[in-house]
Amino acid sequence: MIPAAWRGREAAVVGLARSGRAAGLLLRKLGNPVYATDAATSPALEETARALRDAGCEVQLGGHDLARIGRAAVMVVSPGVPPSAPPYRAALDAGVPVISELDLGARMLPATRLLCVTGSNGKTTTTALIAHLLRTAGLSDAEAAGNIGNPISDVAAGGRAPAWLAVECSSFQLHDAPSLAPAAGVLTNLSPNHLDRYHSLAEYYGDKALLFRNATAESRWVVNGDDRAATDLVAGVAGHLEPFSLETRLAAGSFDRAAGWLVLRGTPLLQRTEFPLAGDHNVQNALAAALALPPDTDRAALAEGLRTFRALEHRLEPVREVGGVRWINDSKSTSVAATLVALRSMDRPFVLLLGGRHKGAPYTDLRPLLAQARAVIAYGEAAPEALKDLAGAAPLERGGDFADVLARARRIARPGDTVLLSPACSSYDMFPNYEERGRTFKRLVEAL
Repeated sequence: MIPAAWRGREAAVVGLARSGRAAGLLLRKLGNPVYATDAATSPALEETARALRDAGCEVQLGGHDLARIGRAAVMVVSPGVPPSAPPYRAALDAGVPVISELDLGARMLPATRLLCVTGSNGKTTTTALIAHLLRTAGLSDAEAAGNIGNPISDVAAGGRAPAWLAVECSSFQLHDAPSLAPAAGVLTNLSPNHLDRYHSLAEYYGDKALLFRNATAESRWVVNGDDRAATDLVAGVAGHLEPFSLETRLAAGSFDRAAGWLVLRGTPLLQRTEFPLAGDHNVQNALAAALALPPDTDRAALAEGLRTFRALEHRLEPVREVGGVRWINDSKSTSVAATLVALRSMDRPFVLLLGGRHKGAPYTDLRPLLAQARAVIAYGEAAPEALKDLAGAAPLERGGDFADVLARARRIARPGDTVLLSPACSSYDMFPNYEERGRTFKRLVEAL
């Protein structure tokens, strides 16, 4: 719950995208005066500002009152606000506690058992799978929350606390979630990401490790047993560890490739052919999700949940087939590691659409997987870097706007090929988020 020292005093909310809006509205519902602020201005932020003002918040767009933040009882920070930002520094210098919206929402759900998912890739699919399995097993009717796009503060403000809740946690959110104490946590994998924000890979992994900061002997942790960095991160953490693996049948969750079974705690659970998502990475996601639920969950319900799950929007999402060419929207792949996963799932020649805002990792890791590439079309701010790193690995083109990129792809692709939007970059040079990038791609594909 909210500490007594914060009650009735003004809270500062910094960053007014979805999580900031949710935090401001929840704090007002709790009775706190709220100063909500964002350095940017846009039509979407103006709409958020109106909603917050209607709830009684004071809102400032286009800048921050740092002195006011320094007088706040607490500052709730959005994931897009780094620790180097002036309002963050102002709060720390004044001794104001800084928490993420994730931490705020979790504090308001003390009776809800949280199943928290973090990692470099697979977080969203695994979180959605856990929520689907919870519903299938009759344990909760709550939707997935957190970084998946449904702020946990919105769940807390809903008035009815779910028994269980699947929560996607980004490293940015975990950095400022000192009270988060999951009933179970999942670490899907670790690979370089967000090096445009972190000074080092160790710093990025360090924020991931904060998922375990409140571990107890009763905690359960599900970790990728095939990922050395992930297993090293949980070494010595208190609680019960259950690894999942595609390489060893001794893991708590494993894949018997020869027999085609997903195996849970030593017993076959589901035939691979019954699970509708493509790729070994989704087998890992399925095993992780099944292990995250309580060990006594009905196995038939788990199998049925995996059987009936469908691919999420923007994650290797088939859009349509046009003239024998399959178009796939993987806009959620905002890192090189995520695009590697997408490329490993390709079973035919492909045209790769890659670009956006560079996040710091080189694109050279993609080279070994481009043997089947009909072409790579690079676009956006990252295009020069991508073209340099991939020179000689595949035919390359420089794209303009999204319409031009798709026109080039349509000209190059042949019947039987796939056109894959898997950008390996953030969207912020051309789009407000990866969802809008994916929706634009789909709209243009539907118009072909």
